[in-house]
Parts: sequence; C-alpha cells; structure tokens
Amino acid sequence: MSAVLDLRDVVLRAEDTPAQNRRIAFDVGAGEIVALLGANGAGKTSLVRAVIGEISPAHGTIALAGRDLGGLAPHRRAHLGIGYCPAGRRVFPGMSVRDNLLVAASVPARDRKRLLDDAMALFPALKQFADMPAWQLSGGQQQMLAIARALMTGPRLLLLDEPSLGLAPMLVEELLAKLKDVAASGMGVLLAEQNIGAALRIADRAVVLAEGAMVAQGPAKDLAQRGDLAALAMGVSL
Repeated sequence: MSAVLDLRDVVLRAEDTPAQNRRIAFDVGAGEIVALLGANGAGKTSLVRAVIGEISPAHGTIALAGRDLGGLAPHRRAHLGIGYCPAGRRVFPGMSVRDNLLVAASVPARDRKRLLDDAMALFPALKQFADMPAWQLSGGQQQMLAIARALMTGPRLLLLDEPSLGLAPMLVEELLAKLKDVAASGMGVLLAEQNIGAALRIADRAVVLAEGAMVAQGPAKDLAQRGDLAALAMGVSL
C-alpha cells in the first residue's frame, strides 16, 4: 500500500526536540483509515494543524505522496491534495448547503459537478436540503456538510478533527461509517478522535497520543483489545 501521508520523527513542541520518545512517526496509506486517538490536549489537533501547514513542527518531516511539505502554505497543500474538516464544523451559516459545497471547489466545472454529485450521494440529506441555509441544519447534518465540503477539493488525503464532537452516539456511528466509503474510493483518511471506541470500529490502524507523544500504534482490531488503551490515551501508565 502506497503512503499518501508520511510523518517521520515529527516533534510538535520545540522544548521536546531532544526527547526521542516525543517523536511521532507513522503513515497513512491510500484507501486506509488511520485513527489518531487521545484525550483533549494530547496533541491531535496540533498534529493535524502541522499537516495542513497552520503550524510548523519543531522537528521532522511531513510528506504527501512522497513530497516534503516543509515550507508550503496551507493553500498550496490543499492544491496538492489535502482535504480538511475542522473541529466545530465551521460551515458558512448564511449560505445554502449547495453553495457551501461549491465554494470549496477549485476545479474545472465538469469536475465540480461530479464532486457535488458524489458528495450528495454520500450524504443524501444534503441533496434533500440543498437550497436550505446551513444554519437551519441539525448538528449532525452540519457535520455531514463539513465533511462533504472537504471532499469538494478532490483530495487524496482527508483530515478530520473530532467529527463526533457534540453528536448523539447513534449518529456518530452512522457518520463515521461513511468514512469507509470515502476510503474505498482510494483516499487516505486520518481521523483525529477522542471517541476511541467509535474510531477503532471503522479504522484500519490507530495511533495513540498522550501529551504530544506517541504512546501506542498498531492495527485497530488489536488496539481495541487492550485493556489499558483508555488510560494510555489519558497519559496514565498502568
């Protein structure tokens, strides 16, 4: 499986540079879902921000399909194939669902229509409410819209930061299950989540962070069997 995203010896904070156990190293393959797990403050969002170029790591390299992203601005990284769904959804409330999607597409018209059709096929509720202002959608529908908007860039890598936040458990399962359809198209998916159980049920592999350090990684089905996983994610050693 070819690596879409490759992180090598990444250190998030400058003061941690000398500490070998602070170095984060993993990859995300094409068609693969990797869950990035940890409690609030574990470093998940900081790592996602480093991948999209909002912050620079203190050490290490981040590569997209073999290309080093060091020094590239966020918009350049987006053009290279990174789609980003931020925490808190951040949809444009006064714009229609359709316009929320179209504004994200920077591709030729023929590709824009295809991406729009694909997004609405993935989330049929968006097609039903296409002309409705985004503020009138439920929280779950707004999260669907945020994910679909990230897909409108036609990315090779999709980053999601806490998509389950504030959603009912049943809706979380339904929403995250859609990511398997996304990965089946050949896209790599990096899912940053506090909801360990839900993320492990749909992920192929998982990486666990605590206080900016990588404390565990492996196949999701193996990590799901670890009785100490929740404690590790909280930064507690058993």
